[in-house]
Amino acid sequence: MSVKTKASKTTDPPKFKSEAEEAEWWDRNPDFIADQFEKAAKEGRILRGLPGRGATRSVTIRLAMKDVETAQTLAAKMGLPYQTYIKTVLHQALERERNQPGR
Repeated sequence: MSVKTKASKTTDPPKFKSEAEEAEWWDRNPDFIADQFEKAAKEGRILRGLPGRGATRSVTIRLAMKDVETAQTLAAKMGLPYQTYIKTVLHQALERERNQPGR
């Protein structure tokens, strides 16, 4: 296999020919992510919250039980907490509306 056994000091892992090759590389290089995280922290590139979204605020809304259950089902399929899923769907809808001509 042509992939190195130790991660180089680059910011990106190497390119892989297959998913199996990638999995093997990550198994052999568990410190790669930690090293990159430490480097980013030293450079001040670690941000709290979601980058580019700015400040957040907690809000309480009432939703129909059917909508909450649907969100929970869809979120579970995606491996997300349902509140994160709802926030993502709401954000996407607001962006669509914001970008509509004449609004």
